[in-house]
Amino acid sequence: MHYLLLNFFFFFCSQIDHFGFLQDGTFKQRYLVADKHWHQPDGPILFYTGNEGDITWFCNNTGFMWEVAEQLGAMLVFAEHRYYGESLPFGQASYSDSKHLNYLTSEQALADFAVLIENLKSTIPGARNSPVIAIGGSYGGMLSAWFRMKYPNVVIGALAASAPIWQFPDMVPCGDFYKVVTQDFAKSGDNCDANIRRSWKAINNLSSSASGLQWLSEEFSLCTPLKNNNDAVSFKSWLQETWVNLAMVDYPYEANFLQPLPAWPIQVVCKYLNFNSTVSDYQLLQGVAQAAKVYYNYTGNSPCLNTSQTATGSLGALGWFFQACTEMVMPMCTDGVQDMFEPEEWNFQAFSDECNSVFGVRPRADWAGTVYGGKKIGSHSNIIFSNGGLDPWSAGGVTSNITQSLVSILIPDGAHHLDLRYSNKLDPPSVRDARALELKYFQKWIRQAQKSTGTRPSISKNWKMFT
Repeated sequence: MHYLLLNFFFFFCSQIDHFGFLQDGTFKQRYLVADKHWHQPDGPILFYTGNEGDITWFCNNTGFMWEVAEQLGAMLVFAEHRYYGESLPFGQASYSDSKHLNYLTSEQALADFAVLIENLKSTIPGARNSPVIAIGGSYGGMLSAWFRMKYPNVVIGALAASAPIWQFPDMVPCGDFYKVVTQDFAKSGDNCDANIRRSWKAINNLSSSASGLQWLSEEFSLCTPLKNNNDAVSFKSWLQETWVNLAMVDYPYEANFLQPLPAWPIQVVCKYLNFNSTVSDYQLLQGVAQAAKVYYNYTGNSPCLNTSQTATGSLGALGWFFQACTEMVMPMCTDGVQDMFEPEEWNFQAFSDECNSVFGVRPRADWAGTVYGGKKIGSHSNIIFSNGGLDPWSAGGVTSNITQSLVSILIPDGAHHLDLRYSNKLDPPSVRDARALELKYFQKWIRQAQKSTGTRPSISKNWKMFT
């Protein structure tokens, strides 16, 4: 945590419902501010659009903003998304039922951000004409792009890193996500993807008996032993999510974004999966167990593996499940041929039934496309869509230029929003080039904004014009 650079944690009194008038309650939205490098007056503001989790975690994993703040003379603001972290509209009752969860939407969150920025600019001396750039990664990147689309009067541009704004019905094939995951494993070790594909049948074979379930539980060092077929199904889902998460965080150096991991973790995992097709189910699954422990026990400090959690506790899984059950409907499917997973079709009705069973709500499959434009976004401007070639979420991202100011930056050696992380000596050249280009776009947007308002440039003399 950048305690020396952060002014403090602040709370802003935000409306629970920005779009209706009967619910006039408010809640305390948390945000963080760092203005050590801010040039007054009218210096730019870099505004992080918070994701589905605790804002301090995103603050600490978005080093790019901290590194460019001095160059831009920028203030940093990290805003927490409603219903996550400490920004709970109804306190401890926020997740009590669907009535209280009803205000957990991206539209409400964007309105929170817009009102917060307007308040900051009106109350912080010297900020009235400060140009604001939205920045976010993953869901936060989707929000930053949509923020620029919906509130161009509030933010002059946006960096949407690893933002799958097209991972919605009828926009991209439902199987592309898992194809990218498979490609990552295929190129990281001989037979790696093939042996993961074979492992599902091996698990089915062993889980058909009590002794097999016991062996699996012991070999994988599970905290909760497998007892029946339903446990085995959940176990396979846990493994599938493990491989997906490894693809997301396949960074070129040691990192602990979702779990503490070595550099290029998939290459390390694949060393345990370099078998030929003649090995027994037991030998194969011994390798799979060692591979899984790279993700869950790289530090050696975990006495057992917890199949109920695959990522950091800083993420709000229940809140995101509710969002997926309402407007964030992202179809996923596998075929076991073009990917390394068991075949599973996308079944919207089954998903809707599950949502109704858990929350008493049903998803609106096409709403995201309606409210945010789907693939018809060419009328907007000043948005950078950055995507890593190793990141499965790139399958639902914008990976080619739409117009001169709706631009795509591809990072072939990059995993999930690698460009937003702190720079590292082990970074591939492609991410260094991406950050440099992103900074040039920021400089261009800020100059244009300052020119349009007649404010003096509060920027370094070392800037060069972007062409």
